[in-house]
Amino acid sequence: MGIEAGGCSGFQYTFNLCAPDAAEEGDVVVHQDGMTFIVDGVSMEFVKGSMIDYEEDLMRASFVIVDNPQAESSCGCGSSFLAK
Repeated sequence: MGIEAGGCSGFQYTFNLCAPDAAEEGDVVVHQDGMTFIVDGVSMEFVKGSMIDYEEDLMRASFVIVDNPQAESSCGCGSSFLAK
């Protein structure tokens, strides 16, 4: 999981599939509920304290960031945000 510049609010969340042992130096590895998430160190500053959820609706099925305390605001679809 990471953060990239872009999206309608300034930064956008990115999710990529990789092997659980793909972490590199400086990455943060989180194990919870049988899942492993790898977040690069720079992106961690933008998402620390956030919750990751999995949502399914008519438009998509994907992981999403919810309740990001590092975001001042977010776009309507929730895929991008403005950092504090």
